[in-house]
Amino acid sequence: MPDLRGNRVGIADLFRRNPLERPAADLYAEIVRQSRIPAFYEDAAVPDTVDGRFEMISLHAFLIMRQLKGGGDKAQKLSQALFDEMFADMDQSLREIGIGDLSIGKHIKKMAKAFYGRVAAYDSALDGEGEESLAEALRRNHYGTVDEVPEEAVASLARYLRAADQRLAGQGVDMLMKGNADFGGFGAC
Repeated sequence: MPDLRGNRVGIADLFRRNPLERPAADLYAEIVRQSRIPAFYEDAAVPDTVDGRFEMISLHAFLIMRQLKGGGDKAQKLSQALFDEMFADMDQSLREIGIGDLSIGKHIKKMAKAFYGRVAAYDSALDGEGEESLAEALRRNHYGTVDEVPEEAVASLARYLRAADQRLAGQGVDMLMKGNADFGGFGAC
């Protein structure tokens, strides 16, 4: 039987799990673990709210997806599986806090749009492209729901982001493909 692309698909293919589901789930678990480090909420002044937690998860997912970007086709597929894992969790979390079924799609679409906007801003700032500095991008996006954020909090998060990006780059795509990521600590930045 042909699939939607016209490729031949056997019955066994219909029940085969995506081999990238496990590494994507492992990476997402590490993203969530890292995002829950209390120092982010205490020292970096990230609000301990639904929005603040979304921002931290988005930031760490971005860092991994940034490393996967240049890793070839399989790395791109892992990046997509990680995105899918993240937004399946967001969907579940919205349901748990009482968002109705009819509104879930609208909320997820808004979150995905926000995520892609942050990815573009942080990627450009880390690469030194564009006019906006990393601190400015963080202030506008990451701290968008906060009225006043101390400069040192933004600066420390920017230093962490640069250090974590370099640390992940040093680990290489092969580690990520196995579902392993080490962002390093926040306090050392």
